[in-house]
Amino acid sequence: MLKYTFYGHACFMLDDGEYKILVDPFLTGNPQATISEKNVEANYILVSHAHDDHLGDAAEIAVRESAELVAIPEILTLCTSRVDRAIKACPMNLGGKMNFPFGLVKMVPALHSSGVEGGIACGFVINIFGKTIYYAGDTALFSDMKLIGDSDSIDYAILPIGDNYTMGIEDAAKAVQFLNAKNVIPLHYGTWKVIDQNPEEFRKLVVGAEVYVVKPGQTIELA
Repeated sequence: MLKYTFYGHACFMLDDGEYKILVDPFLTGNPQATISEKNVEANYILVSHAHDDHLGDAAEIAVRESAELVAIPEILTLCTSRVDRAIKACPMNLGGKMNFPFGLVKMVPALHSSGVEGGIACGFVINIFGKTIYYAGDTALFSDMKLIGDSDSIDYAILPIGDNYTMGIEDAAKAVQFLNAKNVIPLHYGTWKVIDQNPEEFRKLVVGAEVYVVKPGQTIELA
């Protein structure tokens, strides 16, 4: 059974019953957070870019949990500078893929600023427990999402809908079509007024996919 737990804003966990993959662990200072940085568990941590609302507590959790930290090299260097113990670093870059005990991770482009000098923002395609999950990270709509959908049969697309800093609901609905995703989970909205969007309006615009609106603290099974 593959479970998705939403911790608020853009932080979530994928749990296949053996491995816990924590993504963009912004917990400290996150007004939506439903778990403390000190209490979250992880075997792997994936970071899409270095803005504080995504990088968050990645370094501290990685050290405490002895978790592997998967990110671009510039983010790993930044994280290493923040803690006084070694991090299990797993550097990747755009277009690369790597096998892990839980499955495969491919790093794909995102159109967004990086948050760290010399860095680049990314998304991830994650193959786990027989499912293919696409996490867009923070991004604008871009036509090469069609290539991602052509390369991988996307079971679940996890997309930002907050507007202002990322896609809004209209562009995110278009992204679902580009990706040809079977299911979609919106996030990165409602944390602050500037990204206050109604996910039900997003649901109305999505064609051809099931929309799962997951509240902070809620866990759903990715069937």
